[in-house]
Amino acid sequence: MKLRKVTAASAAVLALTVGATACGGKNSNSASDGNKIKIGIKFDQPGLGLKQPDGSFSGFDVDVATYVAKQLGYKPDQIQFVETKSADRENALQRGDVKFIAATYSITDERKQKVDFAGPYLLAHQDLLVKKDSTIAKGTDLNQKKLCSVTGSTPAQHIQKTIAPKANLREYSSYSECMAGLQSGAVDAVTTDDSILAGYAAQDKYKGQFKLAGLKLSNENYGIGVKKGDSATLDEINKALEKMVSDGSWDAAVKKDFGPANYKNEPAPKIGQIVK
Repeated sequence: MKLRKVTAASAAVLALTVGATACGGKNSNSASDGNKIKIGIKFDQPGLGLKQPDGSFSGFDVDVATYVAKQLGYKPDQIQFVETKSADRENALQRGDVKFIAATYSITDERKQKVDFAGPYLLAHQDLLVKKDSTIAKGTDLNQKKLCSVTGSTPAQHIQKTIAPKANLREYSSYSECMAGLQSGAVDAVTTDDSILAGYAAQDKYKGQFKLAGLKLSNENYGIGVKKGDSATLDEINKALEKMVSDGSWDAAVKKDFGPANYKNEPAPKIGQIVK
């Protein structure tokens, strides 16, 4: 009887050990486990990162992320795109929710304290989107006007601090909300990168209603964010971006994703070359 009790107890311990091992081997919550890779993108930015009604994804960031993932050894069906809003990008990387982020992620000194950046892979410029008949033509015209941007994003703060300190800042959770506000008259202008604004303005439901002010209020160097200290992934992504430019895939993606919006892009930036 004593021997049988010990054997039963040992079997119970063994079962628990095997169960724990099974749960901990290929963690389904891991950002990459050899079979899948989780990549952070935006879900609501036409031309850059957009989730379609059928569940597919389109846009320049999506194409860049897909190309990079391929160079890392992942096929398109092994990619799981995860929505990462501006205010949560650093946290998503620190928590390990995603392997990397390609989501109109401007490289800044402040952000580099928390994450590492590959790239840049696109140089955009901050601009304003206004109604077609708007008289707003320069940054200082925003004083006393209602200016919309997304919580956690830098463009509106840049305007308030350096260009139009009396602008009435409205921060929404997404640019889609800003666009709805612009359409209804709740806000007078939306500010973010020209690449993002061009994508929205080109949507069928907005065509002909808005215009870009054509201002280059800042330089926005889009980088791919990776977890701080993950130098191996950083190096792999930089090599993938260089290859994307050299083999013509970068130009093809720009033409496909930005062409319909008549967006005049800058040439592909060199890796590590930040335009201030």
